[in-house]
Amino acid sequence: MLTNMLNLSNLRILDMQESENDYRFLVESKTPPPSHCPKCGAMPNLYKHGKKKQLFFDLPMHAKRVGLIIRRQRYRCLECKETFFENLPDMDVSRSVTNRLIDWIQEASLKKTFTTVADEIGVDEKTVRNIFNDYVTELEAQTDFRTPKWIGIDEVHLLKNYRCVITDVENKSVIDILRKRNKDTVISYLSKLQDIDKIQLVAMDMWNPYKSAVNTVIPHAKIVIDKFHVVKLANEALEKIRKANRQNVSVKERRQLMRDRYVLLTRRKDLYDFDDQIKLQVWTDKFPLLGQAYELKEHFFDIYEAESIDEAYKLYQNWLSNVPKELMTYFEDLIKSMNNWEEEIFNYFNSPITNAYTESLNRLIKTVNHVGRGYSFEALRAKILFTEGYRKVKKKKKFKEVEITFGKMLPDQFSNWEQIGYEWVYEEIYGADFSTLTKAMEEGSF
Repeated sequence: MLTNMLNLSNLRILDMQESENDYRFLVESKTPPPSHCPKCGAMPNLYKHGKKKQLFFDLPMHAKRVGLIIRRQRYRCLECKETFFENLPDMDVSRSVTNRLIDWIQEASLKKTFTTVADEIGVDEKTVRNIFNDYVTELEAQTDFRTPKWIGIDEVHLLKNYRCVITDVENKSVIDILRKRNKDTVISYLSKLQDIDKIQLVAMDMWNPYKSAVNTVIPHAKIVIDKFHVVKLANEALEKIRKANRQNVSVKERRQLMRDRYVLLTRRKDLYDFDDQIKLQVWTDKFPLLGQAYELKEHFFDIYEAESIDEAYKLYQNWLSNVPKELMTYFEDLIKSMNNWEEEIFNYFNSPITNAYTESLNRLIKTVNHVGRGYSFEALRAKILFTEGYRKVKKKKKFKEVEITFGKMLPDQFSNWEQIGYEWVYEEIYGADFSTLTKAMEEGSF
């Protein structure tokens, strides 16, 4: 019965003890003695030099931790006088765990915190962390994300810090999450991309370190400021005016104005509910400056409906000339951004790409922050990027030349691809798909 309990063919069970939370097995190796000295290669001038008990950890069993106390044979070489232990093929001797436990830790660490995993198996949390870090390094070496034609650079607030998110705009997927969002970090990432010349457009918000990094590494790429980061400034101007008017109303009206703020931030054409239209009319009539600001906000949004860059320029100049002096201070941030980022903002009208879908990251990241208490940044990044079910993948067929009697022949000379050596030779990985990540969050399977 004890013989098959561990299902490790190279070990013989000598004894077993069970406690409330643990199993402890006393075992010895069944592998044949070494044929030569691993230090000097001498054959087989060795003699046994005593045994030593060593503790290794294995997969949990019946919800209990499993420890293997191995009576490990020690040898001494008569040629070089060195001592060494017998080989244990099922063990990772550097970490004192079984090889299969390493595989289990790698997968478990994508789903649970390092501390939880360590408690479940009885090892040190640092051991779990090191195994997982090695696993991520291995995954990164095996995974080659396709460099996109349209790259997005955005950020999210994850685990108490802003992190830079790199996206494939065209395929709506995340291709990396960087620990920091400063210039040096972004430059380092961009410099390592393969086929960097294929990048044509870069969508970003108005963050100078991003712009400087792109101009340094991929100066040929055209920067396009995400329109949602621009129009957001118009909404923020309206919010400033709404808040400024709070002191001029009663406590009851102030609360109502707060509850009704959504009608001010919604486009007039999207206010389908008649009650919402009435609310808008009431507040803009009560506060004329708020009404003017709402109209300015609406007209600024209209700029993004222009069909050409020239039309957009004209609409903006007309909008700017209609901002009254008393409202200028509220729209100051928007106007300043339009002046400082004019070229990159108006590039949108020739190349209308956007990182808008990354806004869905906000909800996703909030969930990640909630479920990720105790996780490291590296673990959450790996969970998003390297979980295969979240990836957007496209397989590519490629012609592989084959020798036939009459030499090498071209693909169009054959009717059957398989006969001439066509095969699935590689995959293009576009990153972690946003819709798949969002669905996993909604279903609670992330």
